[in-house]
Amino acid sequence: MRKKIVAGNWKMNKDFQDAEDLMFEIVDELTENGSGDTEVIVCPPAVYLEMSSDIAAENGFMVGAQNLSQWESGAYTGEISASMLHSMGISHCILGHSERRTYFGETDKVIATKVDLTLKYGMTPIYCCGEVLAERQSEKHFDVVRTQVSEALFHLGKEAVSQVIIAYEPVWAIGTGVTASSAQAQEMHAFIRSLLTEKYGEEVSAEISILYGGSCNAKNAAELFANPDVDGGLIGGAALKAADFVAIVNSFS
Repeated sequence: MRKKIVAGNWKMNKDFQDAEDLMFEIVDELTENGSGDTEVIVCPPAVYLEMSSDIAAENGFMVGAQNLSQWESGAYTGEISASMLHSMGISHCILGHSERRTYFGETDKVIATKVDLTLKYGMTPIYCCGEVLAERQSEKHFDVVRTQVSEALFHLGKEAVSQVIIAYEPVWAIGTGVTASSAQAQEMHAFIRSLLTEKYGEEVSAEISILYGGSCNAKNAAELFANPDVDGGLIGGAALKAADFVAIVNSFS
């Protein structure tokens, strides 16, 4: 049975004290409300990873990075390698987020390299895919997602791809307050799973968690998570409020 997962992407927010406070607030909320059988992952800015991983390790949840370098080591000033993250006990890494694609020009080829490095160092990729508004309106959204998934993941064997978490993020719904309808989310998640089934077989596809990312919050999470192919969420703004984040964690029926 595939995992139920809620991952919080803090993006470039919080100073150190605020970040530490938020981590302890999440601990308090999880202690009070529990997390059921949902896997909880917090992805703070890189400068807070060590502090966050120390707190998380003592309290039963995990910490992921928001990005890593496409290079394994070397003279790449400012970059953070997979081996560095692994040495700090980081368990997951978000890859291919629309903001990385849009603002930093990351291609599926570059992201595929990052997927390989993440797996090489024993971490779990959270691979993001999704269409912009114009692609949705022109009904190219399935083609876009098919290309993103196949070019970044389909070089992997069955065992490797089974370690990947996929996050579908309709770019037109990120940070806009607009959420894909429950039916739209399920339609795309089912499509992604069909791609995995076509490539790797039903047994493999049935075990891969597919998260929804796109203005998911405490009010709409339960409806979204009730869909058979929506296995949780990659949460943005709502992850910056501990009570809202843990409410989402507990939104599975």
